This record gives sequence, C-alpha cells and structure tokens, in this order.
Amino acid sequence: MRKALRWLLAFTVFIGTLSTATAATAAEPDATGTTDIEEQLLSIPGMSLIQEKPYTGYRFFVLNYTQPVDHRDPSKGTFQQRITVLHKDVSRPTVFYTGGYNVSTNPGRREPTRIVDGNQVSMEYRFFTPSRPAPADWSDLDIWQAASDQHRIFKALKKIYTHNWISTGGSKGGMTATYYERFYPRDMDGVVAYVAPNDVVNEEDSAYDRFFATVGTKECRDRLNGVQREALVRREPLEKKYATYAADNGYTFDVIGSLDRAYEAVVLDYVWGFWQYSLLSDCDTVPADAKSATDDEIWDSVDTISGFSAYTDQGLTPYTPYYYQAGTQLGAPTINFPHIEKQYIRYGYQPPRNFVPRDIPMKFQPWAMRDVDTWVRHNADHMLFVYGQNDPWGAERFRLGKGAHDSYVFTAPGLNHGANIAGLVPDQNALATARILEWAGLSDAAVARAKPLAAYDRKLDVRDVEREPALRP
Repeated sequence: MRKALRWLLAFTVFIGTLSTATAATAAEPDATGTTDIEEQLLSIPGMSLIQEKPYTGYRFFVLNYTQPVDHRDPSKGTFQQRITVLHKDVSRPTVFYTGGYNVSTNPGRREPTRIVDGNQVSMEYRFFTPSRPAPADWSDLDIWQAASDQHRIFKALKKIYTHNWISTGGSKGGMTATYYERFYPRDMDGVVAYVAPNDVVNEEDSAYDRFFATVGTKECRDRLNGVQREALVRREPLEKKYATYAADNGYTFDVIGSLDRAYEAVVLDYVWGFWQYSLLSDCDTVPADAKSATDDEIWDSVDTISGFSAYTDQGLTPYTPYYYQAGTQLGAPTINFPHIEKQYIRYGYQPPRNFVPRDIPMKFQPWAMRDVDTWVRHNADHMLFVYGQNDPWGAERFRLGKGAHDSYVFTAPGLNHGANIAGLVPDQNALATARILEWAGLSDAAVARAKPLAAYDRKLDVRDVEREPALRP
C-alpha cells in the first residue's frame, strides 16, 4: 500500500494543474443510427419500458428485461426482471449496482457512480417480487443464476455503454458483486464491495462472539446487554403487549410457528441490530439501567432497533428469497449470549429454515461459499472491499491471499453497516478513489487527483445505512 501511495503522490506532483475530469460528449449513435438513449435501450431484444422519471442532468428509466428462469436450460421459460438505468452519457463509464434485494424505482447514485461521474445500471435480484418467475421453482434461486442474470444484462447494455464498467453493491449486494466477479471475471473492469459478509464455514461462528465481546465500550455493551436480558426476563408481560400489537396490526405467525418464537427472535437480534445500524454515540438512547426501566421503555428500545414486525408472516414474506439463500448457500450466523442465563433462552438464534414456508424445500450446500472464498483469495483482481469497524457482519469478511492483484480490504473506523470510502482514513480514501478512477478508464489527471468527479447531490447521494429489518445483511 505504501508503494501505491508514493506513486499517487509522485504522480500528483508530476501532472500539476492538469484538468481533472473527462468532459462528457454527446450520445453516440447505436447500430441503427439513433442517438436517443430511450430508443437505444428499447432496441435491445427483451427490454421494455415501465417508466421514465426526469432528473436534472440525467435520464432515469425503470425497465423490464426478459431473463431465462434457468440459464442452464432456457427452455424452462422466462421471467421479467426489473432494472433501472440512470443515464449520464454513453461516453462515461458505467457502474453496475445491486443491493441483493428489490431495486429502488427512484433515481439514486451510489458512491462509485459519483466518483467516476458515470452511468448507473441497477438490478433487482431474482425472486424478489415482482422479478419472480411464476410458478416459482426455488431451485433456480442460487448465486450462479443471479450472476448469470447480471452477465446477460451487461452483455446487452455493453453495446450501448461501451466504456469501462465497475460493479458494486452493499451488504448482500456486496456479496452479489463478489459472486458475479467469481463466475464472470472478464465482465467488469473493477469491483467495489461494501460490508460484504463471507460465511465460509456455516457451523463456525466464533468470530462473532469475539466481536461482541470487544465492540464499542464496556458501558455501551452493558447497556445493550441489560436491555436484551431484561426483555427476556419480562417475557410474560411484554408478550401480552406483543399479542395486542399483533392483533391491532393484523400480524400472524404461521411461518415461524408462534408469537413466542417471534418474540425471542426479535429480542435476540437487539444487540446485533444496534451495532449494525447505530453508532457508538447512539448508546445514550439505550436505557442505562434496564432493571429499573419501565416495560414500555424496554419495548420501545427493542422495537426501535429490532422491530417487532420483523418475524411476523407479513414481515418475513418479502424476504423469503433471502432466507432461502441463507439456508441453501450463503449461511447464517449463530452467536452465544453469555450475559443471559440459559433459562431465559428457549430457541437461540433460529436457522433460516424457520423463516421460509415449509412447502419450499431447502438443502444447504456447504461448498458454495468455500468456492467463492478460495477464488477471491487466489484470483481477486481489481477488487475493493470496504467494511465498518463496528459492523458485526464484518466479523466474517473477505480476505486476500498471495494470488490477489491490485485488490484491497479496508476498514472505516467507528462506522457500521453503512461504511463507505468517504469514511476511510485519508490515505486509504485517496488510494481507493484513485484505483476506482483508474479501473473506470479515466484520465491520468483524474486518477492522480483522487477525488470524486461529480459534485455532491443531496437528493441523489444521500444514503442511510442499508437497513433490512432484523438479522439480514
């Protein structure tokens, strides 16, 4: 890294005051001779327009793209996959983003898109509605099929956006970008994976226990542990409150099996959820003395952080594809609770099988994550992983081996599941930004300056933590 930083400094001095950005040029015509981007997009076989939404300086399209249900056997039929295109100019690089869940249908710009001042293609992950085959054969939901979805979209759009491409995503999206690179390493010119968990051995989760023993401060850990324990000690009165809450909102518990199971699952998510979504400075919002807190104070703290709707049927159903993948390939964490006596815990961290309807068959494939991890360690090229110091998902992360080339793993101090390049220490921030600009094929002057090429846009660039209710990456 020090060599790379010396190169960066020397090159900055060399270029002096050269221009830092490549000027955008007019749209280039496609093979049909048109320069209108909508016409170019809709000339792609299988592409159809859902909606165009105006945004100053861009054109934003919500589209459907026809995909095979099974890329190994296209005869099994097709489904409509929702994607969006934030179009800047065909002369700019393109960022391929997925969050690993549903796609937002409102204009938004990810950090690498702002850095390279480029276009952005965003993909909805297969089996998240409405991008779900009907009828759904759940065996077609795996990381290779999803990577193949991205590969087909890339091949279709590369004819229009001919300059360099960088894939990115946060959390499950960071995992997705990594899997895509593993299966189609020739597609992208670079990968930026944020807060991507890497559960190589599903049964070995001691890294999480070590994380929770030291994260933050003892005072904060004691506050959180106290509220979590007290919520289980007061199980009977708080479950009565939960039953009323569920009845008032029409919530049911058929998938997980009972209100009691759902209640414990929410409570056991509490400490994890705090560190995933909050900062150390937020500890002041947690009751300092849980034993003297009222039932309402305990309830409100747990509900704010974990969400009592999370394990209802209504809360679980939108995330069935995630839990299916966690129980078949991705793996799921299990942690211990040394601050809670055993008599208060009835179920412990429940497996993903408990959160998926029983009529959907599941069988875990332990080789899937080992394969990806081995590939990254020995073959990573132009890959950047960014983690947050206080994010529990980073306890099991991607690491690089001797075979990796021009790839990096950085940790943003004090940050959570919303960690980004802007939150890195200055030297790492500059290096990461410079590498992205070079991977994007931009000018030497821009690389040397190592700053985002697009000005900050309050509407496009505002990003909260990628919050998914309960224990989901």
